[in-house]
Amino acid sequence: MPLAPNHAAAWIRRGCRAVAAMLMALTATAAVADSGGGAGTAAHPLRVMLIPADGGTASGTRADFAPLFNAVSRSTGLHFDLRVGQSYSAVIEAMKSGLIDIAWFGPVSYVQARAAGAAELLAVSVVHGESVYYAGIFVPSDAPIRTVADLKGKRVAFGDINSSSSFAYQVAMMLDAGLDPSRDLASIRMTGSHAASLSALAEGMVDAACLSFESYMRAVNRGAIDPQRFRVLARSAPIPNPPMALHPALAPDLKATLRTAFARVNEDPTITPDMIRGYGGKRVDRYDAAFPESAFDQPAQTLARIGDELRAAILRKAAAP
Repeated sequence: MPLAPNHAAAWIRRGCRAVAAMLMALTATAAVADSGGGAGTAAHPLRVMLIPADGGTASGTRADFAPLFNAVSRSTGLHFDLRVGQSYSAVIEAMKSGLIDIAWFGPVSYVQARAAGAAELLAVSVVHGESVYYAGIFVPSDAPIRTVADLKGKRVAFGDINSSSSFAYQVAMMLDAGLDPSRDLASIRMTGSHAASLSALAEGMVDAACLSFESYMRAVNRGAIDPQRFRVLARSAPIPNPPMALHPALAPDLKATLRTAFARVNEDPTITPDMIRGYGGKRVDRYDAAFPESAFDQPAQTLARIGDELRAAILRKAAAP
């Protein structure tokens, strides 16, 4: 059920307190890194924060990426401290505050951090020669909904408000279809993750769910859902894979070392293919440290279309009884 206004306010306060507590904890180590003790040493490892993987746990997300950072550590001698943010916004704020050195973002959350001068591109994963994925809107296979415009008056689940493929791109598709989600949808559920949105659809709580195709196929492959029950209503334009990003304040030679290490991690004969991992812990072919920054212009334009007023209105509708 949607959150009642008082419950929504309490939820927002708890989220703010959690972010504040995380930032205070990180501040305790920030002074050490800023004191010139040698970033990347065993005593002062580079601080990495990952956006929470869809439907997973913090330990699971760390386990997904630990092989990759272990491989980079093996080739460079650099040390890393991997952490997982409680939300997309927590990772953005930690990067903006200079409390972490490297982050794994979604494309839109990277654009937000970049716009604040707090992030620059490190590398993007490559799978089967591609560095893109897709957002989708999914509906029951027997639903009379045939176009995005048919979502008017329907119940829709989104994931995280800072997510590219469970929020931003689907909202943009609705705008293209002449819909204002805050006015034209019957109700909105902000579930917090792709998997939770798909579960809401499977349980009949909503008429449509917004999530990435990758998350949908992961649920199918796990046997979590019966694909015969659902169909694709709409698919987005290609979205750049979620990037690794550096804090701009890192020393230029350290940035260069990291970019070279990520670009060549698949070439090191001591590193097995199983160590080169990406989102969801899946194997990737390599990391592209020369991925064009211009590829994120489209996510930036998509984000720009969804202004603060619309985002606030969507959150208000999600909190309405």
